[in-house]
Amino acid sequence: MREFELLEPATVQEASRLLTEHGEDARIFAGGTALILGLRQRMLSPTHLVSLAGVDALHGITWDAQLGLRIGALTRHAQIASSPLVRQHCPMLASMAARVANPQVRNQGTLGGNLCYGDPSTDPPGCLLALDARVRIGGLHGERELTIEELLVDYFQTALAPDEVLIDVRIPPMPANTRGVYTRFLRTAAEHRPLASVALVARHEDLLCQTARLAVGASTPIPTRVPRAEAFLENRTMDAQAVRQAAAIVAQDIEPVSDARGDAEYRRHMVQVAAARTMAELFGIDIEQVEGVAA
Repeated sequence: MREFELLEPATVQEASRLLTEHGEDARIFAGGTALILGLRQRMLSPTHLVSLAGVDALHGITWDAQLGLRIGALTRHAQIASSPLVRQHCPMLASMAARVANPQVRNQGTLGGNLCYGDPSTDPPGCLLALDARVRIGGLHGERELTIEELLVDYFQTALAPDEVLIDVRIPPMPANTRGVYTRFLRTAAEHRPLASVALVARHEDLLCQTARLAVGASTPIPTRVPRAEAFLENRTMDAQAVRQAAAIVAQDIEPVSDARGDAEYRRHMVQVAAARTMAELFGIDIEQVEGVAA
């Protein structure tokens, strides 16, 4: 690891100025869980690290009845998991955050850092996509808001300009009778990165699904909504057969990646399994009744 200078701005604008000034030789330091690995493995050799720890605007979790949850970019996963506000207003997000990676990462890694890294095999992006979250980004030229779909452009690529900083994540309030479930599949118990994940947010009256947002993560280059499955679920009374059909649509409509952790068809199958389990849990259907999918 080569020597570097640590810069500590107090505002988003100052951080943006430092990133502009040092260009390719600068890297943002948030939680550092991914950055430190890159430095140790000499994949990165910046001359300057711009620490965001002193930027007050990037911290904290707040709730507004009209706007919903605001989660500062430097909020750690463990803080999200234990936050009374998140647990009350968005338990799906708290549940997801409690399962991210391992305790070391959860206690050091930040939500903003996770999103900015653009790693497809992590938990937050798909969950946030199903929750209709938006991110606020700032820099020398002002602020802008992006949806999760707009932020995550491709495999390890985001829409952030080199001088921009992710400020916070905004999650709108859930309508009445709406809840969400997040399911992840790990290839082995020792592996902390999901091979497949499914997030579903649905407004429903008992078994009648009125609206649905369904997102697949980890198995695709970027988290992906499945419009045909969402349309199938809307205004449908759910049972085991409907779960099987919807899960099959989810598996058919994605373009999974192939890599050393699993080929495309294996990932497609595990997405189908995860989708079935997610829907069964949300609607209170016995997963054992969902024959042929819940293996």
